[in-house]
Amino acid sequence: MLIRPTRRDVLRFGALAAALPAPALAQAWPAKPIKIICGYPAGGLTDIFARAYGDYISKVTGQSVLVENKTGASGAIAAEQIKSAAPDGYTLMFTISTTMIMNKVLFKKLPYDPDKDFALIAWLNAGHLPMIIHKDVPAKNVAEFADYARNNKVSLGTYGAGSYPHVVAETLNRHFGLKMEAVHYRGEALMWQDVASGAIQGGSGSIAGAASVLQTGIGRPIAVPTMVRARKLPDIPTFHEQGLTEQAFQVRGFICLVGPIGMPEQLVQKLSDMMVEGGKTPPIQKILETFGIDEGARDRTYFKEVMAKEGPVWIDLIKSLNLEPQ
Repeated sequence: MLIRPTRRDVLRFGALAAALPAPALAQAWPAKPIKIICGYPAGGLTDIFARAYGDYISKVTGQSVLVENKTGASGAIAAEQIKSAAPDGYTLMFTISTTMIMNKVLFKKLPYDPDKDFALIAWLNAGHLPMIIHKDVPAKNVAEFADYARNNKVSLGTYGAGSYPHVVAETLNRHFGLKMEAVHYRGEALMWQDVASGAIQGGSGSIAGAASVLQTGIGRPIAVPTMVRARKLPDIPTFHEQGLTEQAFQVRGFICLVGPIGMPEQLVQKLSDMMVEGGKTPPIQKILETFGIDEGARDRTYFKEVMAKEGPVWIDLIKSLNLEPQ
C-alpha cells in the first residue's frame, strides 16, 4: 500500500535536503531504494520503459528501484503524487506527453501544474505512429485514400479523444475537405481488432501495437508522421513527403522521466546522464528495435527544447478539436 506523504513530511524532507549543499546531496544520492511511479498500465510502452531504465539505474547505483503503476485520469493521479513528493530524487515518474501537455486542454481543472510542478529529467521517443488502412481499401497513399473517402463512408480509429490519431483524422478532414468519422477506443488493442475485421477502415498507432494487422497483411501502412521515415517501415513515405505540411504531422508524442520540482540541479543532471547512457545498453536497444523506435533517451536540455517548441503546437492542435474539457 502506498502511503502518501503529508505536507509536514514534505516540508521536513525538504528542510533536510536543504541542509545539505546541493553538490553533496547529489553525490550522496542514492542512499536508499528509489521509487518510480508509472502513470500508465503495466505492459504498455511507458511501463516497459520505466522498468528497463529503472533496472539500469539500479545496476549503476547499487540501489533497488521499485516501479509502481498508478493509472487513471490521463496520468493526473500519478502526477499529483509526484507533485507531493520530497524533491530528493527518491520518487520519480514516468509519464507521457498527454500528462505534460494535452491535459491542460482536456481537463477543466488539474490537481497539478504541468509547467511548474516537475523537474524535467529525460525525454524518450514514443516511436512512429503510422496510419494503417484495411487491405480492402483500394489506396496505397494518402491522396488515394482521400479519394476513396470522398465517395465512401470512412471511419478512422483513435486510442482516445484528444489523442494523436484523433488529431490526424481531423487534420486529414480539413486538408482534403472530408467528413471521416473518428471512432475513439480505450487503447490500441480494440482499435486494431476493428481494423482487422473491417468494422473501421483504418487508424493510427504504434508499430508494435499494430503488429497483428501488419504481419498478417490485413493492414496496409500508407504514411508515417514526423519528418523522418520509420526505420521499421523504410518504404512508407511520411505525410510531409506526400504534401501534407501541417504541423500536426510534424509534432511528436513522447514518454518522459520527471521528478518533483525543487530537485538540486546536480541531481537532475546526474539522472539525466544516466538515462542517456541507459538508452545505449543492449536491453534497451532491443526494446527500441521491437517497438520501431529510432533513438534512446535524450537529456534534460533536449527535453526542455521539445516542451518549448512543440508544446504550444500541441495545445493549438488539441484546442482545434473543439473537445469539451472533462
